[in-house]
Amino acid sequence: KRENPALTIVLNGGIITPDQAEAHLAHVDGVMLGRAAYQSPAILAAVDARFFGGTTRVVGKSVEDYLEYISRQLKEGVPLNAMARHMLGLFNGRPGARLFRRHLSENATRPGAGIDVLCEALAFVVRRDEAAA
Repeated sequence: KRENPALTIVLNGGIITPDQAEAHLAHVDGVMLGRAAYQSPAILAAVDARFFGGTTRVVGKSVEDYLEYISRQLKEGVPLNAMARHMLGLFNGRPGARLFRRHLSENATRPGAGIDVLCEALAFVVRRDEAAA
């Protein structure tokens, strides 16, 4: 970047935390959090607040919004697995995450799987959160 300041330089790969992203942003124009965001989507809530001045979004609210979307898509004939598979890493590191992933992996692929499968999976995480409180 020092040699060619007119070039837009974006780092793609190896960035897994907002702290790492911030450190690199001192030297480049942008960073990508592709795998980190896919493996732990909740990181995006922190990134949005930290770098773009947004408020930190609660994962539960994001899930509620996504449930509404999934319900509409199911009515259009989109299979649950096509949408739920992107949620597998949503609760990584939290109690009940493994049960959440297992339930979705085993049940969302079944023909006719509905929103109930996702709600059952979410209950594993919620129950664990309540038990820890």
